[in-house]
Amino acid sequence: MMPVLSNSTKPPQDAAEPEGVSGDTERPAFAGRLSPVTEERLGDVCECVIDILAALFNVSGRELREARRSSTSVTRVRQIGMYVAHVVLGLNMTEVGRGFGRDRTTVQYACHLIEDMRDDEEFDRIVLMTERITSAAFRNMEVR
Repeated sequence: MMPVLSNSTKPPQDAAEPEGVSGDTERPAFAGRLSPVTEERLGDVCECVIDILAALFNVSGRELREARRSSTSVTRVRQIGMYVAHVVLGLNMTEVGRGFGRDRTTVQYACHLIEDMRDDEEFDRIVLMTERITSAAFRNMEVR
């Protein structure tokens, strides 16, 4: 299993920030011009992201999909997935929340947390690898 850093107690930096993540994160070029995702398509996209996470981090896909609270390591992997779905695939936080069975504010917290944790070089490499693999998996598809 890939190392996943321990739980951080940092709150989101700006809870009132509009949907999006602050920092150097780039949104995909296609994010602004595509139509909203249908519920079925959204479910398929997020299921694929969860399958990628399960394979990369050797975590049960069932655990990642569970609605109840999970261990810190499973939660962290899910947070990485929500972050990647938002940043790489250009889904808004409400869409990511629906696709992962979570609330928009949970996605917002996860995105801020992962962004803050990327200051650690090893963690940043893990997230970057996840971004690249997810991007490659969806390269020839329109997500939105």
